[in-house]
Amino acid sequence: MTTRYQLSKSRMNASGFGFARSELRQLRALKTPAGIQKLLDDLPYNLSYTARSPKKVLHDSVASCLEGGIFAAAALRIIGFPPLIFDLEAEQDTDHVIAIFKVRGHWGAVAKSNFTGCRYREPVYRSLRELAMSYFNIYFNLRGERTLRRYSRPVNLARFDNRNWMTTEKPIWFIAEHLCDIPHISLLTPAMERNLTRLDRRSIQGEMVGHRKK
Repeated sequence: MTTRYQLSKSRMNASGFGFARSELRQLRALKTPAGIQKLLDDLPYNLSYTARSPKKVLHDSVASCLEGGIFAAAALRIIGFPPLIFDLEAEQDTDHVIAIFKVRGHWGAVAKSNFTGCRYREPVYRSLRELAMSYFNIYFNLRGERTLRRYSRPVNLARFDNRNWMTTEKPIWFIAEHLCDIPHISLLTPAMERNLTRLDRRSIQGEMVGHRKK
C-alpha cells in the first residue's frame, strides 16, 4: 500500500526536491562530500543571525555554521546520501551543526566554520562519539577554554520535507529549534571538565586563520 509520505517523497524526487534544473546541476557537479566542503570553504562566513535554506545559500553565496551544515545535508542528499546532521553542544560557546555521512561503515562530516579545524572530517570514524571527539581539542571560545561537551543523535532532515526545508524562501529556524529540543550525549565526566586546560596561544592563532569578525 502506498502511503501519503511515499507519494510526497516520489513527487519531490521527480521535481528535484524543489530545486531548479540549473541548481541541481550545480549541486550534482560537487560529486563528493569533499566537493561539497570545497564549495562551503569558498563561501564567506555569514556573521548575521539568519537561517537560510540550502537554496538561499546557493543563491546568496554566504553561509553560517547552521546554514552550512544544513546546506551540506541537502547537497549530500542530491549526490546520493541521506540528509543527516548532528549537533555539537558547547558550554560558554556556540553550538556547531554538522552534516554527516557514512562510507564503508565509517562516519565523516562536512561543515562550515569560522574556525580552521571545525570543518571537514574524512570518513574514518567508527562511531559518532569518535567523530564528535575529533572536534574536542580545537573547539574553544575566545578565552581559550575547551568548550565542547555533548553531541546529539543524527537527525534525518527528510522529516522536514513537508516544510520544504531545502528550497523555502522563509527562515528555517525550526531545524535549529528541533536540535535544541532533542537529547544530547555527554562527552566528559564532571571530573574531566574540572581539570581541562586552556589552549596555548599558538594553537589559538592556528585555528583562527581566516577568522571573520563583525
